[in-house]
Amino acid sequence: MTQRQRRVRDRTERGQRIVTAARELAEAEGWDAVTTRRLAALIEYSQPVLYSHFPGGKDSIMAAAALEGFAELAAVLTDARDGGLAGVVRAYVEFAEARPALYDAMFTLASELPFAQDDTPPVMKEAFAGLYAVVEPVARGEDAGALTEVFWGALHGLVTLDRGRRLSPAHRDERLALVVERFGARGD
Repeated sequence: MTQRQRRVRDRTERGQRIVTAARELAEAEGWDAVTTRRLAALIEYSQPVLYSHFPGGKDSIMAAAALEGFAELAAVLTDARDGGLAGVVRAYVEFAEARPALYDAMFTLASELPFAQDDTPPVMKEAFAGLYAVVEPVARGEDAGALTEVFWGALHGLVTLDRGRRLSPAHRDERLALVVERFGARGD
C-alpha cells in the first residue's frame, strides 16, 4: 500500500468514525445533542479535523448519516420485497422505529440532500426503488412514480403521527393493513 493510499484509507476511516459517533449520539440523545464540539471530544479529534471532513459541520455530518440510512433502508426494502406490499410496509415501519434519529435525518429534519431531482444521490434513488418495486405492479396504467410517492407519503405520515402519539395505538396494525389493502386492491 502506498503512502497516498494509506492517507486516503485513514481519512475515510476518520470520516466514518465521525458519522458513526454522530449516529450513536443522535440515537441516544437526539440530533440536538450532536455538536461538532461534543463529537470532537467524544472521538478525540479536534474540531478542525471534523470540519476538514465535513466543511458544513453538523449539517454535512447529518447528510452523511442520512446517506448511510438510505443505503440501509434500500437493503431492508430489497430483502422485504418477497413479502409484497405487506412485507415492504412492515420493513419500512420497523426501520423507522428501530432508528428514529436516523429516520429523522433522512426524512424529517432540514437537509442539504436533493430529493427527486436529477442530482439525487444514487443510494437515495435505490431506497425509493425499493418502494417502487412493489407499487409498480399494481399501478394499472397510472404513473407508478407518483403512486409510489403517495404510498411513501402514507407510510411516512403514519410513522410520523404514530411517533408523535397523534394516532390511537389500538388502530396501528389496522392502519397499516389498510394501506396494504388499498394499494394492493389496485392490482385486482
